[in-house]
Formats: sequence, C-alpha cells, structure tokens
Amino acid sequence: MSLAVVTLAAGKGSRMKSARPKVLHTLAGQPMLGHVLDTAMSLSGAEQHVVIGHGADLIREAFGATPVNWAVQSEQKGTGHAVAQALPAISDDSVVLVLYGDVPLIRRDTLLPLVAAARAGNLGLLTVTLPDPGGYGRIVRDASGDVQAIVEHKDASQAQRQIREVNTGILAAPAARLKHWLPQLSADNAQGEYYLTDVIAMAVADGLQIVTHQPDSAAEVEGVNDRLQLARLERIYQRQLADELMRNGVALMDPERLDIRGSLRVGDNVSIDVGCVFEGEVTLGNNVRIGPYNLIRNSRIGDGVEIESFCHIEQADVASACHLGPYARLRPGAELASGARVGNFCEIKKSQIGEGAKVNHLSYIGDASVGANANIGAGTITCNYDGVNKSRTEIGAGAFIGSNSALVAPVTIGTDATVGAGSVITRPVADGELAVGRGKQRNISGWNRPVKKD
Repeated sequence: MSLAVVTLAAGKGSRMKSARPKVLHTLAGQPMLGHVLDTAMSLSGAEQHVVIGHGADLIREAFGATPVNWAVQSEQKGTGHAVAQALPAISDDSVVLVLYGDVPLIRRDTLLPLVAAARAGNLGLLTVTLPDPGGYGRIVRDASGDVQAIVEHKDASQAQRQIREVNTGILAAPAARLKHWLPQLSADNAQGEYYLTDVIAMAVADGLQIVTHQPDSAAEVEGVNDRLQLARLERIYQRQLADELMRNGVALMDPERLDIRGSLRVGDNVSIDVGCVFEGEVTLGNNVRIGPYNLIRNSRIGDGVEIESFCHIEQADVASACHLGPYARLRPGAELASGARVGNFCEIKKSQIGEGAKVNHLSYIGDASVGANANIGAGTITCNYDGVNKSRTEIGAGAFIGSNSALVAPVTIGTDATVGAGSVITRPVADGELAVGRGKQRNISGWNRPVKKD
C-alpha cells in the first residue's frame, strides 16, 4: 500500500500575534512546517499533501520548490474537515498518515509503527501520557485495555478528565476507511467542529483494532500555539543537537548556549565556546577551536583553525591553520589559504588571502588578491569602488603594505614590493620597488599654537 502524508497547516495561529502564518514561524532557522515535511519526506515513497488556509499564498511561496500537493481549507471547521480536503487526491488503496504543521519535533521512528498498523488494516494512533493532561482529548479504553474512543477535554466528564493518556492528533488509517468515516462526522460538540478524533469510535464500531504507540519524549508531540511554546521547543531542539555533537566528541563549553540553524558537520577534537551561532551549511575540520560569540554562516573552516571571539563569517572558505579575530569579518567570497591571519576589526570581501599572509589590524580588503606571506599594515584599505564600478587590487607574494595606506583600484603591487606608511597608491608598483605616495613632511620652527580667545 502506498503512503500519503497529510499535514494540516491551515490555522491562523492568532496567539502568535503575527500576520505570518503560524507554520512559517521558524525553529532553528527553518519554518516549523519545513521540519514536519523533512520528517514526512524521510518516509519511503510517501507522497506529500498539505492542507492550507490562512496565509495559503505565503505558505505556497515559501515551499514552492517542495514536491507537495496543496489542498485548501477555506473555512476552518475542524481537523476532520481539514483532512477531508486532501482526500480527493489520495487513492483508496493508500494509507493516510496525518501530521500537524505546528508539531515540528516529530520523529520518523515514532511514525513507522503507526504506518505499519494501518497497512495491516488497523488504525495506528499516537498517544502520550502527561502528568497534567488538561486541555487534551482523553483516550478512553475498555476493561480489556482496548481503545474505544477519544473524548475532547471540553466534552469529557469529570471521570474522563482523570485519564492521563491523551491524544496527540497523529494517526494513520487506510484511505478507503477515512473516506467512509469523514462524511459521517458531526459538529454537535462544544467546539462546533468536525473532530478527526471521532473516527476512533467509528473504527471500533467497524471492528478495527486501534493500535497505539507513544513517543520517546512528550516534547516530540508538543504543538506550538504561542511564542513561549515555540521558544521552549527551540531550546529542546538545540539541546538535542548539542548532545549529538558532544556524543561525537565536540567540546561544548556550555551546551545550553549554542544555536545551530542549519547543518553543522564537525571533525575530531573540535572546541566551541559559548554563544556561537551556526547558520546554513557549515563544516568544521579537525582540531578547530572557536571562541565565544561567533556567527558562522554557509562556510568551510579547515583543520587547526582558531577563531577568536566576536567574528562574523559568511560564505567564506578558510583553509588549515588560519587564525581569525577577535572581531574579524569575512564576507561572501573571502578565501583564506593555509596559515593566513585576519585580525581584529578587519573585513575581507570577495578576496583571496594567500598562504601565510597577514591582515592583522583595522583593515578592509575587498575585491583583491593578497599573495603568500604578504603583510598588510594596520589601517590599510583597498579602494575598490569608484561610485559606479568595482575594481580589483593585486598584491604580490611577500609584499609589505605600510600602515594607513590606501590602494586605489585597479592597481597592482608587485612581488616583494613595499608601500610606505600613509601612502595613497594609484599606479602599479613593480616587483621589489618601494612606493611612497604621501605629501612631503615640513617642519616649521617658531610656530605658535592658537590660544583661546577671551
């Protein structure tokens, strides 16, 4: 039997106090719906159906490249009504797995037993036992322990409200059965909605076994209704990622102060201090040491690199044994060869810094190539923009650029050339030459400083 996953994502999420659809609010840098779809797509051969309503166009736009069949629930009339919107596109011989776009931490392994139960002709139901089940639908069992029904909290009797096993809303059932049951749902309840949970009693009446399964952690099935709940799940998810890193040998100074908003691949003997944020695709080589409060986005960091505190690294490629920071910024297109150094308050943009080259203090290198073992003095800038066009600066191997120099592009500084401090260089400097481009110093004897007027 083929598998069709129906993810419900039509709700407005008014308690989020935002015009953005609830399922587009992010957890670890990705929309909640994206987490759910990633899990759903990890199920072999599953076709994806998403029911949308509030903010439908925004959701479609956000997931335009994702292979999804969209169904629209124009009026939010309950979970049963929502699932019914997707069923016309699903074949009768399929199994339907129902997920929720605001339950982002659900795991593949938790869903497999439900799918297996439905493929056997039964109904798979995910439940969870909570110390405080208030607000959740209760799982009603008979004397033999078999599930008979789910009763929503507002419709439950006092005796039923004492039950601690509750419904998560996640279930799997044969599609043909759902197509038979859903038209029979009634909105005669406290909410005036068509509850998907009412199909449990229908399944029992039709002789199906209700096969229940529970997640390893209750956090897996927690939904998000407001920003407090989203923040709670963010920290749970980040701690899960941190624990996995530590199991793989990464030294985290404080696993509670780490944020991974994408994919982080690490080598051996890596150390990460507090407050670091990793976004997009980031790779750290062996023996990398990262100081506190760094942001690294879509970058590769080679073996033995040391990154001091407060660096900002984006779309950069850093080869082995480099040293960065503190307070260094690598912008997109920055490429550092082995052993290069970029120090405090330096910015590198779309430039290649050669092996062993040094840009140590207060410098801007943009649209440039710096040769091996060159030294860029403090306060040096490449003047790469004339107000209309960007131009390149080429600095040869072994060149020495004196402090507070301005290299006006396009310009070439030759191999082993020297630029005197404070120079403005507008013409090429040949290999081995000394270039000095500054006003001649004058010393004036007998000069009197201005005095303050009465």
